[in-house]
Amino acid sequence: MTQEVARVEAAIEQARASKSCALVSSGDPGIYAMAGLVFETCKIKGIAIVPPGSDPKAADDRNVLRLEVVPGIPALCAGAALLGAPLTHDFAAISLSDLLTPWDLIEQRLEAAARADFVIVLYNPKSKKRNWQLEKAQKIILGHRDKNTPVGIVSRAMREQQNIEIVTLGNLDTADVDMQTTVFIGSSTSSQYMDFMYTPRGYAKKYEINNKGSD
Repeated sequence: MTQEVARVEAAIEQARASKSCALVSSGDPGIYAMAGLVFETCKIKGIAIVPPGSDPKAADDRNVLRLEVVPGIPALCAGAALLGAPLTHDFAAISLSDLLTPWDLIEQRLEAAARADFVIVLYNPKSKKRNWQLEKAQKIILGHRDKNTPVGIVSRAMREQQNIEIVTLGNLDTADVDMQTTVFIGSSTSSQYMDFMYTPRGYAKKYEINNKGSD
């Protein structure tokens, strides 16, 4: 953290020296991660980039780099799978970190997503220095959503010390969360079923689902 620019510049210099270099991010490199900064830095520095499989001669020049973004599994996908199926319908992902984004803009996005009844996925919900944003987000969303709305809390998804729980929106401010936690706030149709959370896609409204039990 806070060394992102230095990491990207170091990787670019390795690549400009004709060396193979991988810039590693957790989750997916294009979701709240490093891939965007690579493109931004290359644009600022005037470095041309070409995709994998392009003419090798095109990347011979020190000012032309061959760049490939390798997809990974983002926290919202890993966390959703552990919870059940909370993202089956429309959703919005919002980071609560105001280190790079002004808090007033984050508030506008929270308000808009809550008003539009999206399932809301919160990244970077709380740190030692940023300990008030999650409660503020909770209050904004409660203005548009019932306090009993299910909220999935997933920490360190599919890694050591993984933790999964489902709470209500009204109790979100008391949940144990940190920077390695992803928060899934249900829409008005989201439900908790046993130990799982899901959001209906709308099939039951259009098609008949037989409620007879199987033998």
